[in-house]
Amino acid sequence: MVSLSTLCYMERDGKYLMLHRTVKKNDVNKDKWIGVGGHFEEDESPEECLLREVREETGYELTSWKYRALVTFVSGGGVTEYMSLYTADGFTGTPVPCDEGELEWVDKEEVLKLNIWEGDKIFFRLMNERQDFFSLKLVYDGGDRLVSACLDGHPMELFDVLDERGERTGVVRERGVAHQDGSAHGTAHVWVVRRTAEGGYDLLVQKRSSGKDSYPGCWDISAAGHVSAGDDYLESAIRELGEELGITAGPGQLHFAGIRKSWCEDTFYGRPFRDLEFSHVFVYQEPVRISRLSLQTSEVERVLWIGFEECVRRVKEGRWPNCIYLDELELVGKYLGCL
Repeated sequence: MVSLSTLCYMERDGKYLMLHRTVKKNDVNKDKWIGVGGHFEEDESPEECLLREVREETGYELTSWKYRALVTFVSGGGVTEYMSLYTADGFTGTPVPCDEGELEWVDKEEVLKLNIWEGDKIFFRLMNERQDFFSLKLVYDGGDRLVSACLDGHPMELFDVLDERGERTGVVRERGVAHQDGSAHGTAHVWVVRRTAEGGYDLLVQKRSSGKDSYPGCWDISAAGHVSAGDDYLESAIRELGEELGITAGPGQLHFAGIRKSWCEDTFYGRPFRDLEFSHVFVYQEPVRISRLSLQTSEVERVLWIGFEECVRRVKEGRWPNCIYLDELELVGKYLGCL
């Protein structure tokens, strides 16, 4: 089954007009907060549907609006909906009560705290960060759980949201949204190490690509990455080692060193970045030659060997551009017997 609809977020004084859907008992949006809009009537264009639905639900006549995105919803229950998404900053008229719920002007910064669909959080983020038209596909499991998301035809990263113990909550969240609101998620860290002739250890560190969305150009762990929704830590570690460095490793070659919980907050490219991670840390000690590595240029600019003690010293001094944490170095050092 295919349906066509419009959804509009009216703007005023830094607020969106939100509709709390509380009236219809069998409403798929029951108790959710959404914009105003509805399904096409026969032979309507998207704009005709937009203007009619806004008038019927709010009493306002739109005078200025922008077509922001085409959102494809796959419900998981046999329904695919193509929704034309608009924002509107001009309107006239007198508001009227809505027969589908309560209308309320909500600060844009507070919208994500409401009971809204996970996919809606993605297009709110995109509308805030982009001015161009985009196409977003959202696939659900027949209920509230987001299964996949694609932006302009390209898959987006989804994470399992974790609780305070690092256990999965059942909520799946898109990467950008998770880093926007600081949702806890999992990462896999791999430290490539080698024994020195003096009996110590060298660490292989990577310099992050200048195009990275966080900490561009900084020195970092040998290989690391997020744990995608549904994946486990070990398989993620093996994947990241292969993708970033071209190292093919078996499960028995990665040795678990411990778990680290971390929080950081920063700003990149003018946008807030909040990162709450549960990291499973692994050590890889098989022979590695830098000349034989195949670096993923979109992620890694270069790599180098550095002595464990020298790495600790540089991180402590704070003059070496890096995103390596001392407590993780201590964890690795204890595993190796350096501390």
